[in-house]
Amino acid sequence: MAIQDIESLNALPPDEAARELLQCCGSKRWAQEMVKGRPYQSPETLIASANHIWWSLQPNDWLEAFRSHPKIGEKKAADPVSDRSRHWSGQEQAGVSNASRETVDSLATLNRAYEQKFGFIFIICATGKTSDEMLAALRERLENDATTELPIAAAEQSKITELRLRKLVNCP
Repeated sequence: MAIQDIESLNALPPDEAARELLQCCGSKRWAQEMVKGRPYQSPETLIASANHIWWSLQPNDWLEAFRSHPKIGEKKAADPVSDRSRHWSGQEQAGVSNASRETVDSLATLNRAYEQKFGFIFIICATGKTSDEMLAALRERLENDATTELPIAAAEQSKITELRLRKLVNCP
């Protein structure tokens, strides 16, 4: 059964609903809690629940979600993901497709430095951002300490999740 709207998501068997939701956020606990919260009355209640659940999770759940994303400028995530999730990542990172070689190289170098410093990849809601904007954000966030950075990365994941949930249930 293809998801066409909120009712389609509500009607799916729990395991299928979890699989669909994992395309929006790679945390298994988040997806399980979202499935338990059904039925959702509207896209707004779906998104409100998604945010509430996201912020109730532990840092390990956040890190699991981060691993479902490719690094900025790359195509492959650390954990296996669906074709739809891979496609969405490509759309979200469209700002990198026309980047100069220098910018792409800087992103790769700073991505490695970020991951080395924090132990997880640089997460940013890249939709609508240019490669230079992403690079500037990466440089700025590299200055943070781990206690400051993890909630910032989690907030970026929350934005990505909202965009993907809207796509999942065909809601602009």
